[in-house]
Amino acid sequence: MTVLLLVGIVQVATGVQFEVKDGKTNLTCILADLSINFTVPYSNASKQELAKFALPSDAVTNISKSSCGEEDATAPVLLIEFGSSHSLSIRFGRTNTRYQVADLVMSYNLSDKNFFPGSSENGTKTVSTNNTAVSAENGTMYKCINPHVIRMENVTATFHDIKLEAYLKQSNFSQKVSTCSEDVTPTSAPVPTTAPAPVPTTTPAPVPLPEPPAVQYTVNGSHGPCLMVKTGLQMNITYVTKDGKNASYVFNIDSKGVTVEGTCSNTTASLSLSSGSTLLTFNFTQNSSLDVFYLESVAISTDVNGTVFAEHNNTLNYMQTNAHKSFRCNSKQTLQITDRFTVNTYHLQVQAFNLDGNKFLPAVECSLDENGMLVPIVVGAALAGLILIVLIAYLIGRKRSHAGYQTI
Repeated sequence: MTVLLLVGIVQVATGVQFEVKDGKTNLTCILADLSINFTVPYSNASKQELAKFALPSDAVTNISKSSCGEEDATAPVLLIEFGSSHSLSIRFGRTNTRYQVADLVMSYNLSDKNFFPGSSENGTKTVSTNNTAVSAENGTMYKCINPHVIRMENVTATFHDIKLEAYLKQSNFSQKVSTCSEDVTPTSAPVPTTAPAPVPTTTPAPVPLPEPPAVQYTVNGSHGPCLMVKTGLQMNITYVTKDGKNASYVFNIDSKGVTVEGTCSNTTASLSLSSGSTLLTFNFTQNSSLDVFYLESVAISTDVNGTVFAEHNNTLNYMQTNAHKSFRCNSKQTLQITDRFTVNTYHLQVQAFNLDGNKFLPAVECSLDENGMLVPIVVGAALAGLILIVLIAYLIGRKRSHAGYQTI
């Protein structure tokens, strides 16, 4: 049995400040005040151990590898270095209304005995994720006091008490703040008091949204398409209003004006859709040992009545399919992402990793479609049986009528 030990430098991170300036203008474009606790698994002989350490106070910005980026060309990047050859890269992206941490990449040196005592492994490992759920309105500072957990494969980074802003237009943080979802505390609903019953009024029922049309989104890798998703998407959000009541917000993803982005590696493929204040990300993972791929995580960030709504889940297992086939579900499919966020898909077909040009491979049908096909089959069989019974009854009746006559 594998033994899991907690070792290493167990400490609470204190805020470390970082700044990135434009090399030509010397103007600040990124400011960060970060407190991060890392949890990293590693091997020590026959034991599996877990190193826990904080971003140290002497961590520094790698000026040569950090950048403000270029408009419509390259993205701003903050590269942090600490300890013996450890680094954390934070790359940003933005839409017309919001900016976000587009991906997080950590490299850690298992030869560093201060962080990984007794490690039987050597060399540097790199982990990454583009599912960070860190997003803010343009021109505001992102702030998160409570723990915000980001998983980079088998490494966990817990951010807390942080301030962060990219695409700055001044040398200090903006006064306007975008608060993370972990810091938003629902307001308690007021205690009802006895009052005369109001005269009932007829409230018109909300008009249901039309079914969104299926749109094909394609992500290209270094050797051509690596992810194709064809579907109609509908978002269902439950949020808390200013007076403490739960309210629902349902909207379709309109293909017009949507920016499609994504990345692919040997084992992960992501699709990001951004439009206005909405950023929606799907991450697929390939399990080579089982020869399957599946939807592992979904994240959303959007504006609901002037408040940032952000939810994510990176422990999903939807659409699991043989790696050499596509997944298809023409029926309406409801994906429960969190208790406050669901996604409805319509006329869905997904193909990840093993693509043959722009064509979907043979499809594995979802159970909803299989059940839908079963109904007409049963009805058809029942009708065929009924016709057979009528035919047999007719033949028996005809035979009896002939038996009633005698030959003269």
